[in-house]
Amino acid sequence: MSKKLNRWYDHGEGKGGNVIDLICLITKGTVKEALKLIEQDLTSLSFQQRSILKENDDDKIIVTKIKPLTHVGLKEYLKFRGISISTANKLIKEVHYDFKDGNYFAIGLQNKSRGWELRNKYYKNSSSPKDITCIRNGNEKLVVVEGMFDLMSLMEIDKKLSAKYDFLVLNSTAFVEKAVKFIITYRSVVLYLDNDANGKRTAQKLMRHANNCEDKSVLYEGFKDINGWLIYSAKKGFGQGARDVFLLPQKQTRFTPGGRKEEKK
Repeated sequence: MSKKLNRWYDHGEGKGGNVIDLICLITKGTVKEALKLIEQDLTSLSFQQRSILKENDDDKIIVTKIKPLTHVGLKEYLKFRGISISTANKLIKEVHYDFKDGNYFAIGLQNKSRGWELRNKYYKNSSSPKDITCIRNGNEKLVVVEGMFDLMSLMEIDKKLSAKYDFLVLNSTAFVEKAVKFIITYRSVVLYLDNDANGKRTAQKLMRHANNCEDKSVLYEGFKDINGWLIYSAKKGFGQGARDVFLLPQKQTRFTPGGRKEEKK
């Protein structure tokens, strides 16, 4: 919650608003009832008296340089995550930035508001403003993922993915409402979201709002996300044959953590 802006946001539920909205949510009451509570100046709901979030410019990430990927440390990190440099160069940049009293660098994916999602071996950051990333390739079909490594993993598995799909990277599951407005313009949408409670909840929300969505997370069941499956398959030497099976939409197969392919019943 921002005291300065008088706004709050629940990143888990993807909901936000002003103090009145928050009172209505907590009390399950009406706007009229919320206004009455404010007039009564109840201590338990006096949000203006609480320092919930300190606004501090020193905590902001300041991007200082954007360049093609060259740093050996970032290349090694991509290799560790199962991503080739040729695949990464289609999507990301090397981003240098200042944060507090330090200088850092990371691979960066730019969002539609020109902020950056930043990843390296040690940190997961983002510069403001935070937003979804939309990549239009002129197709009628759309791939939706949570983060940059999910998309790079799919691009690594299918080198021609951009010829068949446009891409939407949520960058945060809080952006479900923004995603809905984007996905309804497509003929079909495939969801490669995380295999956790938040990912499942996000997939359900998207499918409730748009009947053109298909949840593909069963293909990497047993793994947190598609990148986890990619790393494991590389270590086990599944090879391109396994990747081809993974990509076939008509196949109801999946690979378990034990490496055994099993038929879905």
